[in-house]
Amino acid sequence: MDFDTPLFDSVLAETWIRAIAAAVEEEEALLTELDSAIGDGDHGSNLRRGFAAVLSALDGLQPTGPGAVLTKTGTTLISKVGGASGPLYGKAFRAIGAALPEPAGPATLAEALAAGLDAVRILGKAEPGDKTIVDAWTPAVAALRAAAAAGATLPEATAAAADAADQGARATIPLRARKGRASYLGERSTGHQDPGATSTALLFRALADVAHN
Repeated sequence: MDFDTPLFDSVLAETWIRAIAAAVEEEEALLTELDSAIGDGDHGSNLRRGFAAVLSALDGLQPTGPGAVLTKTGTTLISKVGGASGPLYGKAFRAIGAALPEPAGPATLAEALAAGLDAVRILGKAEPGDKTIVDAWTPAVAALRAAAAAGATLPEATAAAADAADQGARATIPLRARKGRASYLGERSTGHQDPGATSTALLFRALADVAHN
């Protein structure tokens, strides 16, 4: 365990997941609009339904550490969300949870989120530049690692990660999709922000917000 304060513990983990659920509900229309342009148009509704199920699953949970919260989140998303987003985010949260059995500071959290990224890349067979979740998640992890190495606090490090994720999501606009439903559009997929990268940016912004409170 690293002893940076404040620590990412089970309370903060659950607060984070509840903040993601609120952000997804608030931005459902945006996610739907983005996905309607280059996908099936169900990214927002799928995530809203999935995180609503997660909130129900977390009610009454008495976690032994932050990992238990995140593992439960991942398992619920896999079982309740259709399309690609359920398995991808579900596997990611399960990997993050496995890497966080105890409260952790920025450095350990960065490595746990890197494990989540690895899970997404393996399942989705995606790399940076493919116009996917990976394009927001990769710079977020890099920024969090760099901030942690520089001695940043948890609020500072997560804010850096959120900013990097936002930039990564916006950077998908000119890209041609090489994975997923959007790849079928070829050149027509350019000029649109990727919905998965956008929801990933919401995820990291929610983390930064709860770390500051």
